[in-house]
Amino acid sequence: METRILRVPDDQSFGNFEKGSGLERWNVNTDNVEATRILREAGEYLSTKDTPVAFPTETVYGLGADATRSASVRGIYTAKNRPSDNPLISHVCDLEMLRDLLGGKDGSGSASAEKTDDVIPWRYKSLIERFWPGPLTILLPNPSQPKLAPEVTAGLSTFGVRMPSSTLALSLIKLSGVPLAAPSANASTKPSPTTAQHVKHDLDGRIELILDGGACQVGVESTVVDGLSDPPAVLRPGGLSMDELRSCPGWENVVKGYKDHSENGQAPRAPGMKYKHYSPKATVVLYEASYQSQGEGISLDDIESAYTAQSQGSNGKSQPIVGVVRTQRWKQAAGLKTSELHPARAGESKQNGDKKQADTSYSVLEGALTNNDGETVGLVLDIDLGKDTRGIAQGLFSALRELDLLGADIIFVEGIEDKSDIAEAVMNRLRKAASDIRA
Repeated sequence: METRILRVPDDQSFGNFEKGSGLERWNVNTDNVEATRILREAGEYLSTKDTPVAFPTETVYGLGADATRSASVRGIYTAKNRPSDNPLISHVCDLEMLRDLLGGKDGSGSASAEKTDDVIPWRYKSLIERFWPGPLTILLPNPSQPKLAPEVTAGLSTFGVRMPSSTLALSLIKLSGVPLAAPSANASTKPSPTTAQHVKHDLDGRIELILDGGACQVGVESTVVDGLSDPPAVLRPGGLSMDELRSCPGWENVVKGYKDHSENGQAPRAPGMKYKHYSPKATVVLYEASYQSQGEGISLDDIESAYTAQSQGSNGKSQPIVGVVRTQRWKQAAGLKTSELHPARAGESKQNGDKKQADTSYSVLEGALTNNDGETVGLVLDIDLGKDTRGIAQGLFSALRELDLLGADIIFVEGIEDKSDIAEAVMNRLRKAASDIRA
């Protein structure tokens, strides 16, 4: 099938919550005529077709399908080549839609005309009030007569749901008239997409429609929490810190309920727990911030040991292409000896010249890798994501993809301290992407 990218104009607001309703009801701004036409077309497609649609959220691009129809949800697993026991997060546009999923006020399956919060577990109310709409996913009990397709929950008695802060996403959900199951819009195990071009690179020919809303602002997926357990737990780190969660009533004793490597064995309670994720084709070597020999970069010995450990190193290719992703301490090119660095040729994600589409938070420099005698022994591709943690998060997946597209054999990544905020999410993703971790 042919994959189309439709740019959604954002010159006006996509919509807003009904005045005085809090988060109860989302209304689409139909004055934004062209955007409404495109979103309505996509909404109609989602409600009638079984092939998913890619769309932007504030975190990453999602691959959306009608969460209430099995055939539609199965289209997500097929397009992504995703394991069927990996549950999906559902996205709602307002609390009205959420309560309908939970069976209404009394849990019987019919939504009451007089809405109350009774159907929403008490522990989540403070989180919803403070962090929704936004990058927070909560785990809820599936009612006895569930409206979600069984493929969404992957056989679990619970489901994950969030209300994105992207007004484009909220309006798309509203016009679809159904909650959207939407994992990241990438091929399974690959880095999550933060631009429409990333999606097309992975899923070209597998889906028909990609809505282009520009680059995502957060860059890593939502925080996933389980408030049904005691104590409550964080199942996947994201943009919310433990301290932020602990400041909310009922969450004072929240605990870490995830590991930074794939958790094999039992069925995953949330996406990202069981399988290797976020990995480019290149071998990723991660240096923890605490690595004692890290200093200002890496050495030729580091490259040689990593390169000979992978298959390409024994296949006659003597000069590797080495990617470097720097954050807070490493020198340019991770301190390696190189010729003068200059702007690299553009990878696929930046070839269209669209500044809004491209992730402009970093540039790629390249230069010949040389030994102590000045001889060329490879090529270095250097990316500096800067010292700001949120900037690192926003550019991380894009940087890994860019180095892949430029042919890197090995990518060396400078890790950051993960004791606060979104830094823990960054390191969680990097540890799952890495083939080798230097700690």
